[in-house]
Amino acid sequence: MEHLVDVAPGVHLWVEERGPADAPALLLIMGAQASGLGWPDELVDSLAAHHRVIRYDHRDTGRSTWAFDQQPYALTDLAGDAVTVLDFLGIDRAHVVGLSLGGMLAQLLVADRPDRLLSATLIGTCALSSTPYIRPDGTPLPSTDLPGVAPHVLEMWARPVEDHGLEAELDRRVEHWRALGGDRIPFDAGRARAMERAIVEHTGHYATSTAHGRADTAGMDRTEELATTTVPTLVISAPAEPVFPPPHPQHLAQVVREARLVEIPGMGHALPRQVLAPLAAAVLAHTAGHRGHRSGAPGRHTGRGPHRSAT
Repeated sequence: MEHLVDVAPGVHLWVEERGPADAPALLLIMGAQASGLGWPDELVDSLAAHHRVIRYDHRDTGRSTWAFDQQPYALTDLAGDAVTVLDFLGIDRAHVVGLSLGGMLAQLLVADRPDRLLSATLIGTCALSSTPYIRPDGTPLPSTDLPGVAPHVLEMWARPVEDHGLEAELDRRVEHWRALGGDRIPFDAGRARAMERAIVEHTGHYATSTAHGRADTAGMDRTEELATTTVPTLVISAPAEPVFPPPHPQHLAQVVREARLVEIPGMGHALPRQVLAPLAAAVLAHTAGHRGHRSGAPGRHTGRGPHRSAT
């Protein structure tokens, strides 16, 4: 089922649901500049066997409104969008799974809206905390000294994106995924191209948004809130991660109260087929331990406000 959800005047998000309507809700939050279709169908369907799974396009991605230049926003507003999606769907509390920027938004929800969460899973992201990382030998490392983005990825991000037609744009996106995937799992260029072609068809054009890179990043630190949260949190460790390489996951697991760490062998900053089964298993094991009431049970949130459904 698909919906359009109003999150600001003149701004709507495309939202999709899969799975039983009365199962515990699980909200998938994608990374920067990424459509909700970046969550592979195979993964979504595995999770939807046990959950009411929701994925959506951020502002300025996919079928959601592209209007940053007319209506700029802060990254923290995107966390508010996630809550608005839950409100529209009548979901009181949900499991949340966030990748990259989505992992940062999930941390904002852990810190600011724990009343709306059953659990959180953080993938391929960094901690919104200034607490130092404690190395295995017991010595501290300032959070600002944790390793940065791999040079080959930074070099790709620094290149201007020029319009040379659809096929050239697909070539560029495929090479981007090759760089993000790491060097431990063989890269499937055909699968990456098919995914990006589907996203272009879903979006209706192949323009690349820069909105999230230009959005205000102020007010993201949640050091104290993460250290005291009661939201059950799982951190996924990806050993081939080039954007937030180890020990970023280990740091996250230290600074988020009682967080657990699970490593997915070979994983980088992407979701190739080889990681989907172990990733789904890790998420489902985590959510199974923290069940809430089913979505149709008493206490369901019903505040829909001015939002609208597309179907």
